[in-house]
Amino acid sequence: MRLVLNFENPNIRNVVVRSYAVGDAESLVQHANNKKVWLNMRDRFPHPYELSDAEAWIKIATTNVEGECNLAIAIDDKVVGGVGITPQTDVHSKTAEFGYWLGEEHWGKGIMSTVVNQISEYFFENFDLVRLYATVFAWNPASAKVLEKCGWAFEGRSRKSVFKDGKYCDQLLFAKIKGECN
Repeated sequence: MRLVLNFENPNIRNVVVRSYAVGDAESLVQHANNKKVWLNMRDRFPHPYELSDAEAWIKIATTNVEGECNLAIAIDDKVVGGVGITPQTDVHSKTAEFGYWLGEEHWGKGIMSTVVNQISEYFFENFDLVRLYATVFAWNPASAKVLEKCGWAFEGRSRKSVFKDGKYCDQLLFAKIKGECN
């Protein structure tokens, strides 16, 4: 699959959301090996982020038999971030957790707002989902702003639910329902 997003903003005109590929490992390391990125991710996203981590991730992302749930965000065909879903099971089978990250040098350019807006619709159209949800660490207001800008509803705050880098943090819950307007 190669999903190309069309942007009007000149700061983001060469952005593509696409499948991961074997040749992406070096650019993935370049943008993922950043403590500021890691601070806003779950601990399964390693720091330092090494070539072996990138290669392992690419293998996972390219062998999903239930559909392509994890996609690369690339600029000029170099991976600078990622976006994906984790479909839930049992009574939550029509729901998926939504997550994303972007390399620090690309923050503040409107890239993630455009990606989140368009790719959430892609996931609704290509997976049997009614609800997407995302959690944001409270110390990351920029990520919360992205979701709000894209029409995601704030559903609540889980107090001190995250322990990251030796500190407790609240977690904010946002959701998007299929068919709701932005």
